[in-house]
This record gives sequence, structure tokens and C-alpha cells, in this order.
Amino acid sequence: MSFPFEALEACRAELEAEASTNDAQAIFPTHGLARLQALGVLSAALPLALGGAWPDATPAAATGLLRLLRLVGQGSLALGRVVEGHVNALRLVSRYGSPAQCAAVAADVRGGGLLGVWVTDGAHPLQLEQTAQGLTLQGQKAFASGAGHVTQALVTARTQADTTVMLRVAVGQGCVIHPSVGGLCGMRGAGTGQCDFVGLAVTPENLIGQDGDYLRQPEFSAGAWRAMAVALGGIERLTTVLRAQLAARGRAQAPAQLARIGRALIAAQTAMDWTRRAAVVATMQDRYEAGDVTATVNLARIAVERAGLEVIELAQRGLGLSAFIRTNVAERLTRDLATYLRQPAPDETLCEAAAWFTQRDLPPTEACA
Repeated sequence: MSFPFEALEACRAELEAEASTNDAQAIFPTHGLARLQALGVLSAALPLALGGAWPDATPAAATGLLRLLRLVGQGSLALGRVVEGHVNALRLVSRYGSPAQCAAVAADVRGGGLLGVWVTDGAHPLQLEQTAQGLTLQGQKAFASGAGHVTQALVTARTQADTTVMLRVAVGQGCVIHPSVGGLCGMRGAGTGQCDFVGLAVTPENLIGQDGDYLRQPEFSAGAWRAMAVALGGIERLTTVLRAQLAARGRAQAPAQLARIGRALIAAQTAMDWTRRAAVVATMQDRYEAGDVTATVNLARIAVERAGLEVIELAQRGLGLSAFIRTNVAERLTRDLATYLRQPAPDETLCEAAAWFTQRDLPPTEACA
């Protein structure tokens, strides 16, 4: 299968227009999601044997998925978050699930299913309980992207033996969806909500992998590169908007503005270089030491975050008050990007990566790129 990148790139403006229209009322991008499904975006990350676009664990898989996620992020960071969660779920099932489970997920995706990964607990953490009637889920998942639209969710739950397990559950009867988190200033179109599980019955077939697999390294940290790829798309788009709006005002040749444009371009390219490096080591992690994979991706996380924050500042300083007007696409982009960049534990991530590489070099990636 070859992926239609040109068609995906051509619908960027369409995705962006929907994101801007939907932002004020936090409406989910159903039209954009349907467009991506029709283009094969949601099936592209499946294993090749199950209908995916690229051979597994190859440079083509790394560069292909990176390009796909970048392009979606350029059009809509909110939609990119939903796609990235879907891809994350596919990766976890393909890595830890049985052949039968992988085949079932692939069939669901080919039939139009949308997957999500919901791991943040609400006020009542999700528990897997053994009752007289069998296994049931009780508790909540918060910050659930795509709530109300995801058809199959990968969730983590604590067991009565105090272990953590991963389950694939159908989001339907036995789930109460609260489709939005009030007060979020950015990523309002991602459908981030809460799911209450009220005695949802599950079976051993719902369990994916073994106890503790979700947190198993290096996969746990390695998967962060896909969020970076979406953020990279947002960084690139905001850089383009800055350049275009300054040029339209006849201000692009002012020395201070030229400096801002130059710094934004440098930041965007830095984000690209680090994301590409992370994509290679994470996709082909069997060729690297586990610690090298984890630490490389963690350094890349911080590099992309810093690049994104710098471009936000440059756009706001360069465009002035117009960057804070709701009708300016730059205003939504800066809110969405700032929110999307808030990945967990950045200080711990940086320090652990720095400690790993204090007495060893970063692994080479040129031979695999």
C-alpha cells in the first residue's frame, strides 16, 4: 500500500477551517475525521500484513508515519491529538496483543472504528474487579481525547492484586461519557472528556498483554515521538502564519521581524531534526539499547517543547495584539500548541535523559534513516 500524502496535504486548509469554526463551542471535527478515514489515515499505522501502509520496524515506517502526523498537525492539532491516540492504541495492541486481538482491532479499524488510549484516572481510579458475575470495571478515566467518538478504548486499570493491566473495551453500554472538560483554553476540538465505567463487564479476551506492559520501557517512553510529530506540524504551521502575515502587512523586511522569522525557522527545523531522530530509534528500537531509546526520545520531547514555546513567543511578539484576536488563526494555533505541549513531567524527563547520556554518546541514526 502506498499512502496518498499529496491528498492529505491538499486538505490541510479544509482541516484548519473546520478547527477554527469549531473552536469557540468546542465541537469535535467530525468532517475532518471522516476525510482522514477516507484517505486511509486511520489504517496506515496497522501492521503491513493487516493492511498498513509501511513495513514494520523500518525506516519507511518511521519517516512515513512522521510525515502523516506532521501533516495532520499542520491542519488541526486537535484532530492530530485524536489521530495520535488512535495510532498509539494500534501500536500497543500490535506489540502486546495476541494475533487474534491484532486481527480484531484491524477489522474494527477497517470498518471505520476509532481507537483511543485513556490512562489518566479521574476522582475514582479505574479498578478491575472480580465479582460473582465475572470481571467488571468500576471507576473513571479523565482527559479522554475523543470521548463520545472513540469506539474502542485502551484503558489501564488496577487489579485486586495491586497490579496494572491494559484492556481494550468497546465504548458503549456500561460507559457514561462526559464529552468535554470545561475550562480548557486550547485543544478544545479534541473532544477531551471523562468516561465513567459503571460495572462494565469484561472478559479475559479484553486483556492486552501482561501485568505492567503499559509502563514497560522503552515502549512507554518511545511512543512520545508521535505526539512530537503532531506538535511539529503545529510549529511549522505557526511559523508559516507568522511569515505570511508579516509579509501581507509589508513588515517582513523590518530587521527585527526578519530576526523573528529566522529564529522561528531555526526552531521549526530543530524540532524536525529531533523528532526524526526520535522516530528512528523508537520505530527500530530493537536495534538500540533500551536506555538509549528512552533517553533519546526524552531529549527530543524537551527540544520540541522548547522549539514550540519559542515559536509561540515569536508569533505573539511579531504579530502584536492581532495574535490575540479570536478571528486570527494565529490566536487559536498558539492556544492549541501551548496546550498540546504540556506533556507530563518535563523536568524529570530532561534530568533522566541527561543522566543517561552524561557518560555516553547519543546513538547514531544515520544508517537507519
